[in-house]
Amino acid sequence: MTRRVAIALVHYPVLDGQNSVVTSAITNLDVHDLARSARTYGCSDYFLVHPIEAQRTLVGRITEHWTTGSSSMRIPARKHALALARPVPSLDDAFAAMGGREAIEVWSTAARMADGVITFAQGKTRMSDDRPLLILFGTAWGLADSALATCDARLEPIGAREPSGYNHLSVRSACAITLDRLLG
Repeated sequence: MTRRVAIALVHYPVLDGQNSVVTSAITNLDVHDLARSARTYGCSDYFLVHPIEAQRTLVGRITEHWTTGSSSMRIPARKHALALARPVPSLDDAFAAMGGREAIEVWSTAARMADGVITFAQGKTRMSDDRPLLILFGTAWGLADSALATCDARLEPIGAREPSGYNHLSVRSACAITLDRLLG
């Protein structure tokens, strides 16, 4: 049996192109596509971490349209995916929803290499652990150090077999690849 796995798309604290800590905006595509990946790979929750209430309300309007609104009838399969979306104000709120920080394991993803990363193969062998797992995905230019400091492990960057010198996947692609490598 595999462990409970949830994902979080973090909009704060993240970095901008000058390494300043910022808040990024919710995008409709991210709401949809990460929910679909989460549902496909059996994730229990999809947290959208955003400190601004208006952005969390936007997520609620999008998910309502697809779970109970007119599109729930037009494309019923999508309602099951979007029902996983849970907007929360902070990482601490996501941790609390999963039983508290001490009760879960938290991993991060990043496009940058760092010391102490675990490979996807190592991560896959850890999927039988009993503690729930929350995998953080950063928006903008990636997770700020304060978010990375909450993590128990950091997954290796996703890259091509033959490096191209360019590594800036959309978070939607990175999430799908990560979940496939760990749960596929």
